[in-house]
Amino acid sequence: LEVDPALEESQRQALQTWRASRDQPAVEEALAVVTRTADGEENLMPALKGALAAGATIGEVSDALRAVFGVHKPTG
Repeated sequence: LEVDPALEESQRQALQTWRASRDQPAVEEALAVVTRTADGEENLMPALKGALAAGATIGEVSDALRAVFGVHKPTG
């Protein structure tokens, strides 16, 4: 599979524009809530939904979860 470089650049620019338009402090606070919730015993789903509603990307949410849970490394 080869991705057209022009399409890749277009998507990169669209992401940069979208990130610049969001409320960054709200996103950062929502991601902090995800991290705190993941580190506790509460239901994680409301925190995840809140972060995504605030404009966090799946990658940013995943990074917040990895900060608590780490990355699975299979053995064997």
